[in-house]
This record gives sequence, C-alpha cells and structure tokens, in this order.
Amino acid sequence: MKYALIREHQDQYPIAMMCRALSVSRSGYYRWRSRPKSERALRRESMERQVVDTYSTFKARYGAPRIAEELNALDIPCSVNYVADILRKQGLKARNGKAFNYGSHALTMHNVSANLLWRDFSAGKPNEKWTTDITYIWVKDKWLYLATVMDLYSRRIVGWSLDDSMTEKLVTAALSMAFKRREIEPGLIVHSDRGVQYRSQRYIDFMASRGCTPSMSRKGNCWDNAPMESFFSRLKVELIYAEQYSSISEAKSGIFEYIEIFYNRLRRHSANGQISPAEFERMTAKAA
Repeated sequence: MKYALIREHQDQYPIAMMCRALSVSRSGYYRWRSRPKSERALRRESMERQVVDTYSTFKARYGAPRIAEELNALDIPCSVNYVADILRKQGLKARNGKAFNYGSHALTMHNVSANLLWRDFSAGKPNEKWTTDITYIWVKDKWLYLATVMDLYSRRIVGWSLDDSMTEKLVTAALSMAFKRREIEPGLIVHSDRGVQYRSQRYIDFMASRGCTPSMSRKGNCWDNAPMESFFSRLKVELIYAEQYSSISEAKSGIFEYIEIFYNRLRRHSANGQISPAEFERMTAKAA
C-alpha cells in the first residue's frame, strides 16, 4: 500500500516528496496515519513483539517451531506457520538454520570459563551460587536491555541494571548492585553464558576483585542457565507483554516494581516450596 510505504521511509525522505512521487495527497496520508488501528492489526503487532522478543530472549537459537511451542506454553496461542511468517518478514533466522550467517567474530572466544554448575542449580546457603544473564525488551521503537543477577539459593534477584545499550557496563552495574546488597565470601560462583559482555576483561577483573569464581554455560546451550531463562519468561508474560510500555521511563518504573516488590517479596516460587524468595531467606535464617 502506498501510504504504508511512505510511513516506512518517512525518516529517510520528505513526506511531501514521496506523496508527489506516488501520486497521493498529503492530507489523505495524514488521515490514514491518524486513523485507529483495527483489532486485527493490533493483535498482529502484539504477536510480532512477542515473537521477536522470544527470538531475542533465546539469542537466535530458536526457529518457528520452538518459538511457537514456547509461546503456547505461556498461554499465548499461535501456530508454527504464523510464527514463521513473522520471522520471515522480520528477516530473522535461527542460528541452526542453513541461511544463518555467523561471521568471523562468532568464532572468537576469549576468556571462556568452565561450566562449574552443570545444571546443579541447588545451593546450601545464600551467596554460594549466583547466575546472571541479559534479556531484550522492546519499548515503543527501540530495544532496552535488562541484566539481572539471581541468587540460586532463594531465586532472589539481588542485582539488576537496565540500559539502551548491551555493553560490559550493563552487566557490571547489575553485579555491582548485587555486591552492595549482599555479604559475600571468596569462592562465590557467578554463572553466565558466553556473551561478549561476560567475557570482557573489565568484567572478569571486577569479579576477581571480590574473590568470585566465574562459570559459563556450554556453547549455545540456554538450559545451562535455566533458572534465569525461566525468570525472563515470567517477566515477559506477567509484565512486559501485558503492559506494552510506550516510554522508557514507564518501563523502568514497571520493572522496578516487578522485581523489587512483586517477584522478590510476594511471588510464590516452586523452588522455595511456594513462598517468595524474601520469605524463604527469612525463614531459613530464622531456623538457623
């Protein structure tokens, strides 16, 4: 459609020029742009956000079948063909697909640590094993990046950071918050994936300065960090998809409330016998 084409390129070319080239009136274009979207269009936009978000959450490892399975498991009904159509129109392909282009940088792996957890997500006391990761959050017209640190003992989020760039600074800020909040001892295991942020020398030196021991998931294996993946999935369903934030400030406020008030202090967690992380820590400390 001509109007849609104009909107797609409005940041590149003057609207008046495109209207002349396509033989449409500017007033007609502005009327079209200001009209309310149909219910079908709104559903499509919502599903596109959820598909792209799930694709990003699993770091391009999932194609249409697994993304559809993941969304259906979260009570977001969709078919494999519908998801595949969205991925195709967004130009997204899973890493295990033949057409995925890895590029030379994908094979460069410096500062990779051994996997010390091997999916043993249990811990005998607080601050024995932490896990950390980054997720993508689409807000209005740009990505935000949320880095979180979880204590596996209680599944409490002990540190987090939100920014519009996915850098070493983001993950260091989340870990710094955790260090300020918790009394840690040398030997604390901090587990992550092999993302470039977690392999940066500054981040590794920052961990070492507090006596922490790094641990990393195996290449391309998101289930080596399953508790964090589970937290991100619930965050998306219980907050991000429901609210559909229109500004960064709204997103930051909502994420603060979700993590600090709801998830840590109120939300019941199966790993804790159906009590919140904060209550689990309180009860176990009292019993000790």
